[in-house]
Amino acid sequence: MNKAKGVSLDEMISRMPPEDQREVEERAAVLIAQHMALRDVRKAMGKTQTAVARQLGIKQENVARIEQRGDMLLSTLRGYVEALGGRVTLNVQMPGLPPVELEGLGDLAPEPKAPKRTARARRVVTA
Repeated sequence: MNKAKGVSLDEMISRMPPEDQREVEERAAVLIAQHMALRDVRKAMGKTQTAVARQLGIKQENVARIEQRGDMLLSTLRGYVEALGGRVTLNVQMPGLPPVELEGLGDLAPEPKAPKRTARARRVVTA
């Protein structure tokens, strides 16, 4: 009985011509970049949690919490990505239709206006 001998991926790649090896490495880098966690994106942009927190006006601990979440509001994600200098887009892909970019979802709500102070009548005491 003949046993097949396994070959590692690294070994297979090392047997390829140098140009093919570069193409494999470039494609792998693109695929890896497309599947980054928020923490990885922040690090790739050369930013610290403290810097992002300062940009967002929140505490560093809250940035750490955002990066650990699996589920968040779109406005939270948009604010985080914009603090890194990026832009969030949301595309919907439906069978038989071209992809559609949704607009308006996750827009940051305008800051609430401070309540207007009403002037109080002052009681004037005369002697």
